[in-house]
Amino acid sequence: MKVMKWSVIAMAVAAGTSQLAFASAQSESKGFVDDASLDLLLRNTYWNRDYADGVPDRNTWAQGFIATFESGFTQGVVGFGIDAYGLLGVKLDGGQADMFPGERFDWEDDLSEAGAAVKLRLSNTTAKYGNQFVNLPVIASDDSRLLPEAFTGTLLTSSEIEGLELNAGRFTADSPMGSPARDDNGLKSLDVFGGTYAFNENLSVSLYFSDVEDTYDKKYANINYVMPLAEDQSLTFDFNYYKTDDIEIVPDADDNTIWSLSAKYAIGSHAFILAHQRVSGDTGYLYDNGDGGGAIWVANSFLSDFNNKDERSWQASYELDFTGYGIPGLFWKTAYLRGDNIDGEYYGGNGEATEREFFNQVSYTFQSGAAKDLTLRARNSILRTSNDLNNDYLPDTNEWRLYAIYPLSIL
Repeated sequence: MKVMKWSVIAMAVAAGTSQLAFASAQSESKGFVDDASLDLLLRNTYWNRDYADGVPDRNTWAQGFIATFESGFTQGVVGFGIDAYGLLGVKLDGGQADMFPGERFDWEDDLSEAGAAVKLRLSNTTAKYGNQFVNLPVIASDDSRLLPEAFTGTLLTSSEIEGLELNAGRFTADSPMGSPARDDNGLKSLDVFGGTYAFNENLSVSLYFSDVEDTYDKKYANINYVMPLAEDQSLTFDFNYYKTDDIEIVPDADDNTIWSLSAKYAIGSHAFILAHQRVSGDTGYLYDNGDGGGAIWVANSFLSDFNNKDERSWQASYELDFTGYGIPGLFWKTAYLRGDNIDGEYYGGNGEATEREFFNQVSYTFQSGAAKDLTLRARNSILRTSNDLNNDYLPDTNEWRLYAIYPLSIL
């Protein structure tokens, strides 16, 4: 299997070298200041989780401020620059562990964090060291709450061949969303290597490998293919695969596999999605153990990830872009998911466990006026799990997530 994966990368490199070279990003640098940007993202969010079975409910209202500075690169053969960020979260009501430090009924009133990284660029290859947000399939910052997760380490990104991006890095600290501590997740080290190659505008493949020290090793593969059918119609297939080996954090467990395959038929303003996902091995799919809360790039990850031991799940969903009806910026998604074949005994129950989720999300982004680029989003999930599962998992849950998100470009 590993030989096959490396052969695919070699094929991608060979294909890329046959293409014409494209311009060097560093040769087009305008300088440290002229290419610099400073942005501020204002995120106001309200979370409500209504749990069953006597589990205390969760209610949180908070305001987040996410400032990001990215310098340009100095001119010359090798360019140098600096990136930095500042985070501030203010509790307006309630509180929860993935947004603020503290404990139930005694959450901190605010949370702040700052970080910076130095970077250098040669041609189309960039090396970055320091505190940074990462978005790769096997190490990904979670940005689903108030403030994003950050990592400390080195990341090399190379795009020397047109259509091919290679990444390699080593990280030694993981600062989760609800903590200002630099390494509250106790990451010893994480090594990552991989890349994505776009054969053309319709077909791309990705392969990634990671080693989280004293935790597990992970491999990831993706194939994405868009089949144009007509001027306003297309069929998209997306396959995701994770293989986790050498598991050291779960007793008597060695490996796990999760994969998903989705098909999306788009016609005009409408899209219809079907997806299937399967889990096998000694555990459910493991993530957020130093590799980030976003390291789950599979089709059926909603409120539930449908990633329990031996689980098989299906998704049927529908998307509507109201641009075609004269309301640009308005978007709606609804989905129904059901999982079965879960090893209930593994989670403290008996026999086969099941779960199901009904999901709805509506968002609107203002297109003009004083509120231009302001996004309002409402998300609702209704999750039901069988008694053989909710003893050691999410109980029956009704969840609302409300957002008001406003980006400001300062520089």
